[in-house]
Amino acid sequence: MNEKGGKGDFSVKLHPASTVKRVIGIVSGKGGVGKSLVTSLLAVMMRRQGYSTAILDADLTGPSIPKAFGITEKAAGGKDGIYPAKSKTGIGIMSINLLLPVDTDPVVWRGPILAGTVKQFWSEVIWEDVDCMFIDMPPGTGDVPLTVFQSLPIDGVIIVTSPQELVSMIVSKAVKMAEMMNIPILGVVENMAYFQCPSCEEQHRIFGDSHIEDIAGSHGLNVLARLPIDPQLAQACDKGAIEDYPVAGLEKAVEVIKAMEGK
Repeated sequence: MNEKGGKGDFSVKLHPASTVKRVIGIVSGKGGVGKSLVTSLLAVMMRRQGYSTAILDADLTGPSIPKAFGITEKAAGGKDGIYPAKSKTGIGIMSINLLLPVDTDPVVWRGPILAGTVKQFWSEVIWEDVDCMFIDMPPGTGDVPLTVFQSLPIDGVIIVTSPQELVSMIVSKAVKMAEMMNIPILGVVENMAYFQCPSCEEQHRIFGDSHIEDIAGSHGLNVLARLPIDPQLAQACDKGAIEDYPVAGLEKAVEVIKAMEGK
């Protein structure tokens, strides 16, 4: 057994022209909870604090990162490798939509091809000097998440969930997979936790009462954030202007990631 829990060594070498100091996976046991949003917000917050950040969009069949950052140009390539697109604040981004002729074309590929593409995003993309890379993972525990955990040097994962009845199962699946792969879990982010009325400022729990503290506690995890439903943030993503949004709520998660530098 290797250190990632599988037989043999599945690790993939980083492109020789790249340096990536820290790799954080953003995961969930199901889709629709906001992994891409949390990934984008963390990259923006770290960038604002002076860190060189990047996003590897491993959600190949549902890529949304380029849209949130307003990136329309395609990734550039040459004989030495592929260069990621750069956001207006300098965040490096690699996504399958940056390679497709038309970004609405579906990616109808079988698991091994998807997994191989994610490996290429690591080994053939020239990331240059990155302080912190965030990997936007597809939902579930299939081929691509397994490939990322076994092949890339993941330093830790953040689990994203939502306040619904399925939350316990969602968190448990993600926790168990990370534990099987010997990947440290940095904590849990609850997205869509509530909606704060702009008129009365009362918090409305649209998806029900939160049980995230109890669920996280049962697994020995820290709750890093409880993010509200924010129509303005949704509009910023639709307009490709997430870097203009005054991000708040993920400060604890950022501090946890920064604290990893000395380890």
